[in-house]
Amino acid sequence: MRLSKLPPGWNEERVQRVLAHYESQTDEEAVAEDEAAYEGSGDMVMEIPYKLIPIVRDLIAQTSSAEHAKS
Repeated sequence: MRLSKLPPGWNEERVQRVLAHYESQTDEEAVAEDEAAYEGSGDMVMEIPYKLIPIVRDLIAQTSSAEHAKS
């Protein structure tokens, strides 16, 4: 199936370049790229049990609200 519309600023050549980049990566290169995206951002990705998601969301909201109130 082919999409008839591309996002603004994208063309078929750009799509092919992105596909070629990711299809040619080794697993190690892909992991390194993913890790580099978070380096220095102060963010972290982690797995948590599904049943804890509402609790974690609440904690994030509380922390965000407290930090926002300080500024």
